[in-house]
Amino acid sequence: MSVPVLEMKQISKSFYGTQVLKNVDLTVERGQIHCLVGENGAGKSTLMNILFGMPVITNTGGFEGSVIINGSPVDFDSPRAAIEAGIGMVHQEFMLLPGFSVTENVKLNRELTKPNLFSAVFGKKLETLDRKKMAQDTRTALDKLGMTIDEWVPVAGLPVGYMQFIEIAREIDKENLQLLVLDEPTAVLTESEAEQFLGVIQRLAQSGISILFITHRLDEVMAVAHRITILKDGELVTSGPTSEFTISRIAELMVGRKVDTEARKRISARAKTDEVVLQIRNLVVDMPGERLRGIDLDVYRGEILGIGGLAGHGKVGLANGIMGLYPSQGRVLYAGQEVPLNDTQAALKMGLAFVSEDRRGVGLVLEDTIANNIVLTSMQSQDKFLKPGILKLKDEKKIQAHAREYINKFDIRCTGPDQIVRRLSGGNQQKVCLARAFTQEPKVLFVSEPTRGIDVGAKSRVLELIVELNEMGVTVVFTSSELAELRSIADRIAIIYEGRLAGILPPDAPDVAYGLLMAGKSVEEVETP
Repeated sequence: MSVPVLEMKQISKSFYGTQVLKNVDLTVERGQIHCLVGENGAGKSTLMNILFGMPVITNTGGFEGSVIINGSPVDFDSPRAAIEAGIGMVHQEFMLLPGFSVTENVKLNRELTKPNLFSAVFGKKLETLDRKKMAQDTRTALDKLGMTIDEWVPVAGLPVGYMQFIEIAREIDKENLQLLVLDEPTAVLTESEAEQFLGVIQRLAQSGISILFITHRLDEVMAVAHRITILKDGELVTSGPTSEFTISRIAELMVGRKVDTEARKRISARAKTDEVVLQIRNLVVDMPGERLRGIDLDVYRGEILGIGGLAGHGKVGLANGIMGLYPSQGRVLYAGQEVPLNDTQAALKMGLAFVSEDRRGVGLVLEDTIANNIVLTSMQSQDKFLKPGILKLKDEKKIQAHAREYINKFDIRCTGPDQIVRRLSGGNQQKVCLARAFTQEPKVLFVSEPTRGIDVGAKSRVLELIVELNEMGVTVVFTSSELAELRSIADRIAIIYEGRLAGILPPDAPDVAYGLLMAGKSVEEVETP
């Protein structure tokens, strides 16, 4: 029996007292496509950061356990060491230089040179680039991927699908590549590109390269994986050959978790209403990686409606489309009034508010103060915190007083209202986003992935704040990748699959029911108590 390309044994990792991985084992055989699946926060990225020797691991005390490559223990202190050992990685975020050509990106830091008269005298440092050989190597890599693109075309302006294949071309051009790690590689691809991509990794595996494939798209897992490993809350749930799984079984194992019944009792005690406050009809949203393909959904006044589903299926596109951040079409009615799509200001003026999943890119002005971030949207869309008069000058005294009140209310750990938001922790930045939404006194609040990337204590407080706002009469549409969060505070949970509504379940529906909806089964096929 051949020695596995990779063995990770009893891997544990804590960040500042929070355990994110606990005794995880992972084995990848030569020429195998091994799929690693789990919800956001399950520990997949941390496990890969350990494998790849990323600074985020080495700078935070390292990890426990052992990593074995081809039967020999290794201890990578940098990504370069991992690359030299034959490990390649294609990250979720592109690592390409847009001003460079395809060839220059593929050969970056591995440029080929040839001797000349000067190098013959003064040494190898004066050799010139062997552009012809670099282009030949790049062409070979692109041909393996079925790409006909010119090897000297600039990367800037290329479709995202092309960029993903260029990232892979760079890895397979490396002579010693043994193991290729792919982190959500199809999230940005169209259906035809994703199909082409799956064919490519199957051919790479047949050539002897091992593939460690991280994805939320379970149909892809079943289509190409030889073996599947499922993580949940930083622990190994199970690992086995693909023949032992079905899509619905994987989904059930991924999401199965205890539900906070005390929080549910508090929610169920609230007065319910059958009045539809928000009507969504045939909503189509063109958000890359999270497209909606036509959603019909009713939201009841005063409820917390959870929006769930696996990554890349469109759940995040709902709020972004209605609030005008991505092109959308269809009909949205608030209290019988048409909400103009593709117009953020109009949505805000109607009493809709949004806490974005991208708090650093969309939700906050990072170089501005806490005080200004809290009042910014209200000042711009509602003329709040302005002195009376024609000039509309900021009322600094009122802004400071409001900011202090909300810093206390939201327990924002800071030096004061004038602290720059960039210097806050992720959890405190998220509290500033919620404070801004509260300040708008919205009638409907869309909140997307509010606990992503923040610690357990801050998560709990953020969820409490959402419930508090709801108890004040605000209707909440709450999108999260963590089903346990949705089940702890939502009245109903709508599951999105491939850009469409798969069905709506009560929060106490069994795990298998959620697993089936996340696998694309219709609500009629789901048996609930």
